[in-house]
Amino acid sequence: MKVKFIAASAIIAALYIAVTMLVAPISFGQVQFRIAEIFNHLVAFNPRYMLGVVLGVFISNFLLSSIGPIDLIFGVGHTIITLGIFIFICKFVKNIWARLIINTTLFTFTMFIIAAQLNIVLGFPFWETWLFVAFGEFVVLAVGAPIMYILNKRLNFKKLI
Repeated sequence: MKVKFIAASAIIAALYIAVTMLVAPISFGQVQFRIAEIFNHLVAFNPRYMLGVVLGVFISNFLLSSIGPIDLIFGVGHTIITLGIFIFICKFVKNIWARLIINTTLFTFTMFIIAAQLNIVLGFPFWETWLFVAFGEFVVLAVGAPIMYILNKRLNFKKLI
């Protein structure tokens, strides 16, 4: 691995962790708005950002989750599965706006994984919890898509890693 890739991945992970810590009370639970999920959109520009995002999720869940180790399995698993599917889809979709919309939709839908975790561990009702966590994910990613699009115009994410 190149130093540039390792450094960029570490920076993304650190940013994810910092943003999650900054708004920790709304980053976990039945109703959550994990603002750091905006970094999922980086993968729309370059799939190599996946490592930094996954590391950020892992460390954030390890340090901050009150649920314990199961959050490492479900939370990190959710991110790996969803980004893996998204990267596959991106092989066929080249338009950045389409990718951002697909990513938002995909992450919103797959929040059933997080809802299942909260149902198993805390006994929250599955369907209600899926609705709540999916809504939070949708809001963060829908608001984040134009932000990341504008930042990309200035920073060119594809070439930064």
